[in-house]
Parts: sequence; structure tokens; C-alpha cells
Amino acid sequence: MQGGDALGPQTANIVVTAGALLVLLLVALLIRRLGDPLERYVDTITADATQSILFTVAAVATAWFLLERWEAAGSFVEALGNPTVDPAKTGALGLVAGLIVVVAYTLTRISKTLLVERDGDIITGHRQEAFYHVAQLTIYLATLLVLLALVGVNPRDLVLSAGALGVVLGLAARQTLGAVFAGFVLLFSRPFELGDWVVMSDREGIVRDISMFNTTLRTFDDEHVIIPNDEVTSNDIVNRSRMGRLRVSVEVGVDYDADVGRAVSLAEEAMAGLDELMETPEPRVVVARFGDSAVVLDCRFWIANPSAARYWQARSAVVESVKSRFEEAGVGIPFPQRVLSTRPDATFEADVDAPGPESGRPRPESDGAAGGGA
Repeated sequence: MQGGDALGPQTANIVVTAGALLVLLLVALLIRRLGDPLERYVDTITADATQSILFTVAAVATAWFLLERWEAAGSFVEALGNPTVDPAKTGALGLVAGLIVVVAYTLTRISKTLLVERDGDIITGHRQEAFYHVAQLTIYLATLLVLLALVGVNPRDLVLSAGALGVVLGLAARQTLGAVFAGFVLLFSRPFELGDWVVMSDREGIVRDISMFNTTLRTFDDEHVIIPNDEVTSNDIVNRSRMGRLRVSVEVGVDYDADVGRAVSLAEEAMAGLDELMETPEPRVVVARFGDSAVVLDCRFWIANPSAARYWQARSAVVESVKSRFEEAGVGIPFPQRVLSTRPDATFEADVDAPGPESGRPRPESDGAAGGGA
């Protein structure tokens, strides 16, 4: 009977725990269904953040209720300060540990919603990413310390073994740690920001994400390229968006018989007034070099807020305008050609008596010669 009396409260606790988790699940579903009504009054980002906060509150309340039900609240508080885990409370503390992980994940979602997805003029997108990753790392570290306390590890003891732990982690995960450190270097040194047009590691594209481990580019072929941060920091980076403008060059050849000065003026007139180009600095044309078939002119101009689309639109506009202007003025754009000529004093003599390719073979006798011999 004593065993039955002991089993009764234990069974009741298990039933109550299952019921509490079921209620939490129903609350989560209800919070999710509140999304559409909330969006009628607030924007999508605010609605998402509100849902995440409500779920976090519900999860924390459920965790504390279970601790009280299992009479483990004291053990939980004691574990945070002086880790001693009561074996009888292990199940409840393990359940609470799972809820803590869920809450930590929800908090990271809230921080991302508030810091990254919300548009604002106070901080740039790059700083939003930096703040988000710092908040994410802080939440994960705090969660890890709480979980260690729950399993009986005093977080203060970790300080004593920090040196040995650092050596072990450095040897076992040096590449991962290098990528993490490189990620923070990129976030705070800011060689590029989200949306910048960059060239790195022989890849060219738009920066879409900067995480703690890697950087994501979207190429102009709509490919998503993920580059480890340590590889990014160890190679040259070309940022074509940093200055807010970009100089573009288009080469065009004119005939050697053409008036080069007039061709330069015509090309500058053709570029003047094009909407795709910046007025200041004004477009310029320089004589670049002697080509195989033409004198090469270099048409130089600037575009604002560089992007791949603006780059190619500007080039196309310049090529079409210059070609049209040259055709109107009669300036030829030669295609590759070769000129063959001979020297006036060059002569060619043929030796008819020279032996041919069959000189080593006996010549057949003619019919007349054969008859005379007869």
C-alpha cells in the first residue's frame, strides 16, 4: 500500500505534466492563428514579434508551473547558484531544460525580427546583422550556462579550466572557430554590407547574408554561393558599391584614315545627355592605343548606385549612341583585317629544268622513240 501511495502522486504529476504540455501546444496553435487578425491592425513584422513574445511567455509559465508541480523550483534556483541536482527531480529539470532551449530559439527569432527584418533609418542593414548575431551569441551562451547548471556543472568552475578547454577547442575546431572570428571581423570592420556588389574568391555577386560562419552571395546567374568567412578575409575583396558610383569603360575603334580628334569629339557628344550616365564627373574619351586594325578610343563614364543592371544598361546605351553618331558623321569602325602587299623590287623566277618530284624515277619512252629503236 505504501508503494501504491508513493505511485499515486508520481502518476498524478505525470498526468499533469502531459496535460500542461498539451495546453501549451493548444496555446501555440491559438497564437499562430492570431497572426492574420493581428496583421489587420499592425504590420507583418510586429505581428510576428508579438506572436513570438506570447509563445515565450506561455513556455516560461508552463516551465515554472511544472517546477512547482514537481516541487523542483527550489532545486532549479539552487542549481543556478550552487549546482546540486536532486535525482528525484531529474525528469522535471530535463523537461524544463527542453523548454529553455525552445525559449532560447524563440528569443533569437524575436531578436531577428526586431533587429534585421524591420526597416528603419536609424541603423543600416549591416549594423542590424551585427547586432543580431551578437544578441544570438549572447542568448546561446546564457542558455548553455543555464543548462550546465541544471546538470550539475558550476559555470564558475569553467573559468578554472578555460585554458585547457581553449586548447581542446582550438585543436578540434580550429577551422570553425576561425570562421566565427572572421565573421565578427567582417561584421565590425565592414569591408562590405548587405546589398553590396562585390568580387571575392573569384566570385561576383550581391551580398545577401553575413552569418557567424559564412557569407552568402547571389550571383547574376541567380546562384547562391556560400563562402566561409575565413576564406573571405584571407582573399582580396573588390567592393564596387562602396563609393556609391563606378567608372565604366567602353572601347571603340576608328579607322586609321579617320580624323581621331573629330572622332573623340563625336564620341563625347554621343555620351552627353544619356540618362544612364552621371553628369558629374562628365564622360570623357581618351585615345588608348594603336590596335591591329584601328585606333582604339576609350570611352569613360560613371554610373550612380552601381549594380549589374545599371552597369549593362549604361554600356548598351553608350555603344548604341556612339555607333549611331559615327554612322551619321561617316566615321568608320573597321572590322579586323589584314593588308597584303609585295615589294616593288621583288621578282619570282622558275627553273624549268629543275628536277621535279619524280626526277628520281625513270621516264617512260615515247612511242616514236620506241619505234626508232626498232
